[in-house]
Amino acid sequence: MTPRFDSISLVASDMAASLAFYRRLGLDIPPGAETAPHVEVTLPGGVRLLWDTEDVIRSFDPGWTPPSGGDRSGLAFRCADAGEVDAVYAELTAAGYTGHLAPWDAVWGQRYAVILDPDGTGVSLFADTAPEKDTAPGKDTAPGKAAV
Repeated sequence: MTPRFDSISLVASDMAASLAFYRRLGLDIPPGAETAPHVEVTLPGGVRLLWDTEDVIRSFDPGWTPPSGGDRSGLAFRCADAGEVDAVYAELTAAGYTGHLAPWDAVWGQRYAVILDPDGTGVSLFADTAPEKDTAPGKDTAPGKAAV
């Protein structure tokens, strides 16, 4: 038997704020979910994205404390093109979310930006600006793109 990757879990200090942020990124989160202590959505491809309140986490891990000192994980959203990266970043920062890295043309051939969700998780926005790089073993690859 082999375990199957199934979900990504986020801990929300403010469920309503977290869900509002991810709705702005196009996730179909059910209305009224803001009051639930646990929320799930199934993403294209079947992987689930889960949110739990800090109280839910402490209910089974009483010593849990929010992480500090930098990112250990992040999420990434592919945009249609470089203009959409800029537009989504501008819309989110105008709505009061914290921009971490303003859009730039990365050396790996993508327009790239990072915005923070309400709990400080880095959320990358990206779009290809150049043809895909050769991903044969030993070739350079973009972050998050493993050579196969």
